[in-house]
Amino acid sequence: MGFVQGKIPQKLKFIHGSGAIAFGVKDLGFSFFLLPYYNLVLGVEAWLVGAALATALIVDAFIDPLIGHLSDRTYTRWGRRLPWLYIAPIPLAFMWTMLWSPPFVGVPSFWEIVALAVGVRLLLSACEVPSVSLVPEITDDYDERTTLFRYRFLSGWLGGMLMMVLAFTIFLPTPEAQLEADGYALMGMFGAGLMVLSVLGSATGQHKIVAKRPPRRPPPFSFGGAFSEIFDAFREKAFLIFAAGGLAAYVGQGMNFSITQYVNNYVWKFDELAFQLYPGMLAISVLIMFTIVGPLHRRFGKPASAAAGALVALIFYFTPYMLLLLGLWPEPGSAVSTYSVLLLLIFANTGSVVSIISATSMVAEIVEAFEERTGKRAEGTFYSGNWLVQKCATGVGILTTSLIIQSLGIEQGTPQDQVSQDVITQLTVFYLAAGAALALIAAFWLSRFPITREQHETRIAARAASGKATHDDPIEDALRADPDAHSITP
Repeated sequence: MGFVQGKIPQKLKFIHGSGAIAFGVKDLGFSFFLLPYYNLVLGVEAWLVGAALATALIVDAFIDPLIGHLSDRTYTRWGRRLPWLYIAPIPLAFMWTMLWSPPFVGVPSFWEIVALAVGVRLLLSACEVPSVSLVPEITDDYDERTTLFRYRFLSGWLGGMLMMVLAFTIFLPTPEAQLEADGYALMGMFGAGLMVLSVLGSATGQHKIVAKRPPRRPPPFSFGGAFSEIFDAFREKAFLIFAAGGLAAYVGQGMNFSITQYVNNYVWKFDELAFQLYPGMLAISVLIMFTIVGPLHRRFGKPASAAAGALVALIFYFTPYMLLLLGLWPEPGSAVSTYSVLLLLIFANTGSVVSIISATSMVAEIVEAFEERTGKRAEGTFYSGNWLVQKCATGVGILTTSLIIQSLGIEQGTPQDQVSQDVITQLTVFYLAAGAALALIAAFWLSRFPITREQHETRIAARAASGKATHDDPIEDALRADPDAHSITP
């Protein structure tokens, strides 16, 4: 039984969601600016940046699931998740600052980039996995879980959009400034402070509700047992189907974001005003998502909404590129071209975010399916799996972009007007082909997610009736009776 029964208080929605601002700051930095910064500003070859991030993901592949598993096994008077949220954000802020002000002499090497990327990714996992794992603990209601994810995604996107607005108005206001290092360093310091405030603020705001001792003390930790349980969780059929669709969706999103600076500069020839308007278009799309995703889930369910969102994104993202190749698009750089691209971006990103939030919300239902099969709760394990899929996909998306840019020979500091038409055409073709394939794969698999609303609600009712709810035991009863009981020691 969840900590909250019935409708979730509005205050809790905002407070819980605000913890995702740190993720939005990270995602914006990695997806939009990391590759151009290390490639065009610091002079690292594009393929080397992509390879370094891919290597960091191999490390993540082994450690991230352990973070989720350890979060599930944490046993304190403050619950399983809060201790992580109080400890991890401070070192995360230091690592994030160093990522944008590398403490190395000369051009960063492969292993130096790997070290920075691993540090940031693992510390962010230590914040994000426990935070998002609270969702199925707070409520077991199908629609209220979507509500919490709506607020998480809204907060994450608004955090990212805030950073983008500041980047294009203060830190990196012109195409020339985007080729200088000082602005990136300031952006890193501001982002680090925002990360700390969001994670610690969210944790303290939820403390009275979620700081409850887990109902059962977990068995002693062992690496063998940990990986055995992780493997058992990850082979859950519903998780495998989610992972197939989610991976394609996340790779597509990672590629879209990491290639944005290149296509906006060299294909669409954006000017300073267009770059400043770009985050506003994304913000509008997220507000539309916030309004429509709940009704979509109630009317069509999460799998259908996820698949439809991927197809909508495919149509609106890539129509301008197709028309450009066919010679039917206005002259790039003209007002008609620029504002048409920005208008279509609203609908494309709305579809993309609906697909992503629907897929992420599906993971909450996998928790009960796994519990029904094994008798174990594994929120942290499954959301570390989701987090791993997302990070791997983002890395693959950035790697794909880096290989495209490397093959086209766009060098460090190349001005907007010095890229040939042949290179622009090849960039358009590569992006169009890869993005369309990924969107179709995502739609195919997400539409086949096997857990419906009816199945989930039947499972919850059966669990409650049999007295096997996770929090249904004497310890939890005492905690519910006395809200301050979390201060009692074992």
